[in-house]
Amino acid sequence: MENNNEPITPNEDLNFDARIPLQDLKNAVDNLKSQLSQVIVGQTDFVELLIVGLLSNGHVLIEGVPGVAKTVTAKLFAKCLQTEFSRIQFTPDLMPSDVLGTSVLNMKNSDFEFKAGPIFSNIVLIDEINRAPAKTQAALFEVMEERQITIDGKTYQLEDPFMVLATQNPIEQEGTYALPEAQLDRFLFKIEVDYPKLEEEIEILKGHNNRKGNSPETGINPILTPKQLQEIRTQIYDIRIEEKLLGYIAELVYKTRSHAHLYLGASPRASIAIMNSSKAFAAIEGRDFVIPEDIKKSLKPVLGHRIIVSPEREMEGMKTSDVIEMISQTVEIPR
Repeated sequence: MENNNEPITPNEDLNFDARIPLQDLKNAVDNLKSQLSQVIVGQTDFVELLIVGLLSNGHVLIEGVPGVAKTVTAKLFAKCLQTEFSRIQFTPDLMPSDVLGTSVLNMKNSDFEFKAGPIFSNIVLIDEINRAPAKTQAALFEVMEERQITIDGKTYQLEDPFMVLATQNPIEQEGTYALPEAQLDRFLFKIEVDYPKLEEEIEILKGHNNRKGNSPETGINPILTPKQLQEIRTQIYDIRIEEKLLGYIAELVYKTRSHAHLYLGASPRASIAIMNSSKAFAAIEGRDFVIPEDIKKSLKPVLGHRIIVSPEREMEGMKTSDVIEMISQTVEIPR
């Protein structure tokens, strides 16, 4: 008989480590969350979606009632990055040149020179984006999609990274201009920020009391440089996603175009957004491959602002999140 008591030696050929070294990425994300948690109480989903949007090279629309720290969170998030930051307050009298820039006559050489507007930055916070008229909103189309601006027949490229964080108030609609679907589609995520819980609001009061009038930005230190961010994004692109999961994403988005409760479905840009953001969700969990749960996390923030509920169902109180949940339950999860 064979001796079964011999010690078992591990097979040195077996390697269970991740194919992509994600420890630096995970550390950077944890540091970002740690810095923001010094001021932002709760809102963990909000912060995580901001980080995923940054890693996915996308723009984020933030919607919530006044006073729930939309602008403060966006400013603190920008300060965690060693990049340029600008803030633009959208108002009804804001012109496209106030955002993009304009050509100014130089009296010394009698020639026109281009003076860049505040959009020429890395992280751009647009406060109350739906306050500006359609003409000014349309000025963002090219820069958000192509990271460039064309003025007087000349094209100006923006430096990488470039991310737009836009806020809007869903309640006070007087004097506002609804964003067109074409512009909404250029946002990777729409994040809905709700009121804090009671215990969270108590912590918010304690934090304000302990700061004794100091700015919330005090003590927030930069975490990522543009070079480090570019390296992390390169790793995101290399995250594996199986073909059957690509089919799963495509089927989910395809069903929005023929759903009985929807007036407008999602475009292929939504499919790409779900794929990219699901890769980022996987990476911040330390995985170099996508699982169905990563895709499910991406559905509501990606699709919520891209689909429109039919007027009949909207009158009945149905929301886009309800329809997204219906669709996700009808599509079989690949195994």
